[in-house]
Amino acid sequence: MLVLGIETSCDETSVAVLKDGKILSNVVASQIEIHKKFGGVVPEIAARHHLTNLPIVFKEALSKANIKLNELNGIAVTYGPGLIGALLVGLSFAKGLSLSLNIPFVGVNHIIGHIFANYIVYPDLKPPFIVLMVSGGHTEILKVSDYENIEVLGKTVDDAAGEAFDKVARILGLGYPGGPEIEKAALTGKKDRFKFPRPLLNSNDYNFSFSGLKTSVLYKTKEFQNESIPVEDIAASFQEAVVEILLKKTFKAARNSGIRTIVLAGGVAANKRLREEANKLANAYNYNILIPPLQYCTDNAAMIAMAGYYKLSKKQFDDISLEAVPNLTI
Repeated sequence: MLVLGIETSCDETSVAVLKDGKILSNVVASQIEIHKKFGGVVPEIAARHHLTNLPIVFKEALSKANIKLNELNGIAVTYGPGLIGALLVGLSFAKGLSLSLNIPFVGVNHIIGHIFANYIVYPDLKPPFIVLMVSGGHTEILKVSDYENIEVLGKTVDDAAGEAFDKVARILGLGYPGGPEIEKAALTGKKDRFKFPRPLLNSNDYNFSFSGLKTSVLYKTKEFQNESIPVEDIAASFQEAVVEILLKKTFKAARNSGIRTIVLAGGVAANKRLREEANKLANAYNYNILIPPLQYCTDNAAMIAMAGYYKLSKKQFDDISLEAVPNLTI
């Protein structure tokens, strides 16, 4: 089965081709440089660039996969969550292709796509497992009992971790996106200089809160009115707090669920400190930790194609009435 994957939920335009679970091509056109000057993604600008980029990326993905259009057996496309304008570009493109080629298409939940990124890299991965889903828009702990039974055990009650990285980077005068900028600054910083709060760290649930931590960073910077702000030390201390919160909650969920496999997913899973500490804890407590390579942490169409491949093989087709759902949940 040849499946075309399309991802346009935010600021990456991506198209991938998958054959029987193997990725033949995965082309990503990022808009980061365009949105940098605004300090974040501008939805209208993102949608317009998807319109321009998608046909180009589509042709490149087919060319790299060395296949012809009429060889495709199905299409998978992100229909939520995400920016409504951006989602509509990809969804409309998928519907048009489906009608013109007379092949089925399926809508894929972007969050589930991130989970399926791990099936690309770890073909032997089988449920049950715990997922730490951590990105700019989502921070959740999920329990995957089987391919279709995914339960949300905990989630953020305010900011997502990636959103907190962006906001703290802005406070510190660093660039966008905030995650890589904080990580870079933290390399030369002292992670134990400032003891920032760890909200909900010891709560009885698996929920997260990063708003108070972000505010604490803001107040800390105001203490240095007459001297230069120690950006590297604050970045390192902030990053350490986020990593500790994320991992303590995740390993607690795994322990209480009796599940020994933990999977990381989403853009923040690219953070080196998070990956480092996750591996260290897994080794110390004999857990199996799986972390996808960087290209499958950030938004990409390969993960959408993989999730769609499963739905298509089960004949769980969608029809032309499928709408984009910007606030889609699991």
